[in-house]
Amino acid sequence: MTKSFVLKEYIFTFIFWLVLGIVLWCNFQITTEKYLAMIQAVIIVVSSFAFTHFLTNKLLPKALREKKMNRFLIQAVLVIFILSIFFAIIFTYLEVAPKNQLPRNFSDQFPFLWKGFYMSLPASFLINGAACGIKFYKEHGRIERDHILLQQAHLENQLKLLQEQINPHVVFNILNHIHILMKTNTELADFLLMRFSDILRYQLYHCNQNLVPLDKEIDYLKNLIEVEKLRWGNELNVDATMEFQTKKAFIAPLLLVPFIENAFKYVCRLPGQTGYIKIICKEESSTLFLYVENSYSDIPLQKSKDGAGGIGLQNVKKRLKLQYPDAHDLIIETDHLIYKVTLTLKLSEENE
Repeated sequence: MTKSFVLKEYIFTFIFWLVLGIVLWCNFQITTEKYLAMIQAVIIVVSSFAFTHFLTNKLLPKALREKKMNRFLIQAVLVIFILSIFFAIIFTYLEVAPKNQLPRNFSDQFPFLWKGFYMSLPASFLINGAACGIKFYKEHGRIERDHILLQQAHLENQLKLLQEQINPHVVFNILNHIHILMKTNTELADFLLMRFSDILRYQLYHCNQNLVPLDKEIDYLKNLIEVEKLRWGNELNVDATMEFQTKKAFIAPLLLVPFIENAFKYVCRLPGQTGYIKIICKEESSTLFLYVENSYSDIPLQKSKDGAGGIGLQNVKKRLKLQYPDAHDLIIETDHLIYKVTLTLKLSEENE
């Protein structure tokens, strides 16, 4: 909450109570002397402010935090009754007494106090009800803002975890492969090193935003697939198709990576069998279609603690729910030792 917003709120509150005091004074002076009307207006405004401030700034936030609204309703009724009694006293001794001689016995004054009490109930209810309504609206808005900020922080933490997950998994294997290639094929080692540097550059300099251009994310996926293909060599058949029409589309960074990494991680590794991975990624009219298919075996899946998909896939599911709640459709299925992922995603056309 900014200082300017707080200042505007204080100004609005001051103007509200000032206007209420002026209206009460104008109303009272019709039937009462001006100085008595002024005293009544000031006392009513000050007492109303004190009671409503206690109700809305102390009791209501506490009830919302502790989720005890039934208790707050009882407290609100008590505050309204107490304020009405206070109004009745003002009405009796500053409005009635100057005009009519009140009985000396308090029991004989009770009818005047009772009249002032039930006449004050509607005003007390309206003042406190309006104040509670405004405060509840503000508190609800604050809770919503805090929830959004918490979701954003959660997403940022997940993205950082994802980046940290990718780096150790890829870096060790690729650097080791480059080390071997430098002794046998320096040209291929140089090519692989350049692709790997592009991967790291994207992760370091382009993934700190909420959204990144789709073409940058696609280039990153291409480099990742190319590096994995070179690392696996003839042990794996990889068929990847990447197509997109517009360069104005944006996507959450590293959102598609777990699907690609899972395909390479859980592809069939049985002796005497050549695994395969098929990847289709297309964009049309700001709608992204991703299809990933790979062969797998029950044996390595049983050894995996996380199963097919692992932690990365669980994280990306959460990210999709938070960042694209009504704009995605994810289907994951297995069929005859084939693992399939189909994702349809409505993309943003602006980097918000």
